[in-house]
Amino acid sequence: MAQRPIESCGVIGDLHTVALVAMDGTIDWCCMPQFDSPSVFAALLDENKGGHFKLAPEQAGTNRQMYMPETNVLLTRFLRREGVGEVIDFMPVREDKRQQSESVMHEIVRIARAVRGAVRFRLECAPAFNYARTPHRATSIEGGVLFQTEEDRMVLLGPGEWKIEGDIAILDFTLQPGETAEFALRYITQENADSLKAPVDGNRLMNETLAFWREWLSQCKYEGRWRETVLRSALALKLLTHHPTGAIVASPTCSLPEEIGGVRNWDYRYTWVRDAAFTVYSLVRLGFPGEATAFIGWLAQRIHEATGAQGPLNTMYSIDGVSDLPEFTLENMAGYRNSRPVRIGNAASNQLQLDIYGEMMDAIYLYDKHVSPISYDLWMRIHGVLVWVAENWGQPDDGLWEVRSERQQFVYSKLQCWVALDRGIRLASQRSLPLDRVKLEMERDRIFASIMENGWDEQQQSFTQSYESKSLDASNLMMPIVKFIAPRDPRMLSTIDRIMEKLVSDSLVYRYGLDGELATKDGLTGHEGTFSMCTFWLVDALARAERLDEARFIFEKMLSYANHLGLYSEEISATGSALGNFPQAFTHLGLISAALHLDEKLRR
Repeated sequence: MAQRPIESCGVIGDLHTVALVAMDGTIDWCCMPQFDSPSVFAALLDENKGGHFKLAPEQAGTNRQMYMPETNVLLTRFLRREGVGEVIDFMPVREDKRQQSESVMHEIVRIARAVRGAVRFRLECAPAFNYARTPHRATSIEGGVLFQTEEDRMVLLGPGEWKIEGDIAILDFTLQPGETAEFALRYITQENADSLKAPVDGNRLMNETLAFWREWLSQCKYEGRWRETVLRSALALKLLTHHPTGAIVASPTCSLPEEIGGVRNWDYRYTWVRDAAFTVYSLVRLGFPGEATAFIGWLAQRIHEATGAQGPLNTMYSIDGVSDLPEFTLENMAGYRNSRPVRIGNAASNQLQLDIYGEMMDAIYLYDKHVSPISYDLWMRIHGVLVWVAENWGQPDDGLWEVRSERQQFVYSKLQCWVALDRGIRLASQRSLPLDRVKLEMERDRIFASIMENGWDEQQQSFTQSYESKSLDASNLMMPIVKFIAPRDPRMLSTIDRIMEKLVSDSLVYRYGLDGELATKDGLTGHEGTFSMCTFWLVDALARAERLDEARFIFEKMLSYANHLGLYSEEISATGSALGNFPQAFTHLGLISAALHLDEKLRR
């Protein structure tokens, strides 16, 4: 089985975890029972050992994929001369009152159907537990096959004469026009052991799942030019939320490379304060207050614990709020197209990234303004964080891009420290909350002056990546977006021009340069693709600067780089293929923000 392109997949999920379903009917990535659990299918990282679950016609031919309208229920179509078959894939969403992943039944439901002609299907289920490090045994049971290790159990149920070849379950069957066959792969725990033999009721579960997604999406307030695209991004972001805790993961995959054959391979199955805060911002603007409330509750707990090694907060956490995420290499995995090392865990969890406080505070400010006023107790904890920011914003840090070289005085980090203090002051003023106003206002203004003096390069007429460097950085496009500087301020306009001159290739934006005398030394070898979030930042900055023709052209062009289902990874290669983890929250929230603002400008 050949490794397919990253972008060839759709994604399904149950608000605890997801599965990636490729256009050929193969599930080649899934972690159970939650996003950051060990994988049970990981052919995406090793086509031979990683594990897969394929359901497709035996004959080769043309395949197509689509989502059932306004849902995350995926339909894969197999167009053959002999007949046309379909497979519907979804994970039932169960908002169980007990809420923990261990007590909720997680299952992948697959419904095969013959549309025209007799269709001969083959089902092949080959799990590889614990990142393919733990062997399992497959046993025939009534109505299916049981896969188990000493720690994990999964059962595959469905009609037919099952064969077991080694540790793989195989089923060959033929469907006549209009006939269907329903299958369910369930992750079994002690708490839900009764599901081991529960009958498969795929049609009922499909209708319930369709209703769930459509009811959720009906809250969306967006009615602009790119409604279908924005709704798909909203659905993708919702898939990355963890219902029991309110956490939001950056991406559901790990170690998909930023350069084929390169070393920039990271585990993104965690909750970055930055990414999640941006996600809340996008969902609030679209009209989804429930997700914002859940995440603010998760964030409030992290603020209450205040166990960050480098400050009040860590850069990232596990879904359950654990801040220690040791990074190590899976030596048994070949990597996506031999891109090694294959990493799980993330050493950036121990970095100092000062920008997280600005993104956190902006999200809290918007939540307080548009959803629900925060409590006094939470405010007092936030006030303590703001005082810490006022006293520590001058430190060098590891920055937004999590460089693995030495710490620097990154301009974006200073910018977001300014945002933290500015939003804190605004919130306190609007709510008449207690605040060490003199200190926080003084430090806010000092940050502003510091950026204008030390982060501006008069010679090239642009803001720079850091005080120590003349390198350009696309993160400075955020300056007008967070209201630090007027969108048409000459300094901002010339910075946009320099970024478009040096960091833009065919409308796509690199986050910083890796070649030439102004290259960023990020402590890593190799190169990377253009960073999709930065392209949407450019659209937003151009729209605010009233350069609407440029903004719209770049936005429309960027939409052409989505995959066949409207999903984006983190980066885009020189040939237009997807790079990095997939799907990526950062990219989809950037799309939403750019679409909203560009729409607003065009309406005027």
